[in-house]
Amino acid sequence: MRTQRVTGAGRKRPSAVASVRRSAGTLLIHAFLVALALTCVLPFYSMLVDSTHSSTDISTKLLLLPGDDFVGNYERLMRTINIWEGFLHSALIAVSSTALSLYFSALAGYGFSKYPFRGRGFLFGFVLATMMIPGQLGIVGFFNLMNAFHLLNTYWPLILPSIANAFAIFFLRQVCDSSVPTELLEAARIDGAGELRIFHSIVLPLLTPSLATLAIFVFISKWNSFLEPLIIIFDNAKQTLPVMVAMTKGQFATDYGAQYVGVVISVIPILIVFSVASRRVISGITVGVLKG
Repeated sequence: MRTQRVTGAGRKRPSAVASVRRSAGTLLIHAFLVALALTCVLPFYSMLVDSTHSSTDISTKLLLLPGDDFVGNYERLMRTINIWEGFLHSALIAVSSTALSLYFSALAGYGFSKYPFRGRGFLFGFVLATMMIPGQLGIVGFFNLMNAFHLLNTYWPLILPSIANAFAIFFLRQVCDSSVPTELLEAARIDGAGELRIFHSIVLPLLTPSLATLAIFVFISKWNSFLEPLIIIFDNAKQTLPVMVAMTKGQFATDYGAQYVGVVISVIPILIVFSVASRRVISGITVGVLKG
């Protein structure tokens, strides 16, 4: 009997030790995630705090708590630039570019994935090769081309190139390979559905989580675009928000308070788009898991 009792106690000890180890491991993981979250949130908090202080305080002090200079900073910002006009210009460019990029990239990725045609591999390889060329190398040629088309100082050069997004085409082609069953497309063709109807009714809904993910990257890229608007747009009243915020930097001194207010305003749409699109991503993944 004693041997059995000792054996039973011996069996309980390893399980208790394993439970303690799991608890300690879980605690360490949670602590790491909390520290990582604080690291990500800290720049946003610092930006908000700096927007409520004067330029002197920003440049000479370590600010941890909000101040009371936000209204004054905003008024000085509006005297320097019309921030809301730049906001509308950036919204027009970013939303239009994102919509065009998502639709035509999905169309091209679907075509590369599901339609066998001669030269498909070469054309797709050419699309991938364009990703290795930095965009800054072609800015002079792009400027001359837009000048030849008389499109300078307009928003068309900032919107239309989004139709040909090499990374988006590559990304959505891979998604179509793994997430769009060929049998489902064949069944739709047997039922008499046309190719465009198949694309709009079957393919696009299946690509919704991936399109939401891609929309985040495309929108942020276009919203924060600085070099292209600076070169293409000559009229300061037509400039985008990032360029207008940069205009608050004076020749001899920079109004950091007003500049941080502009940065805060420019970050708000990015947070909204990220929160909305991320919900679509999570809901799409959840639906896929439940169906599986």
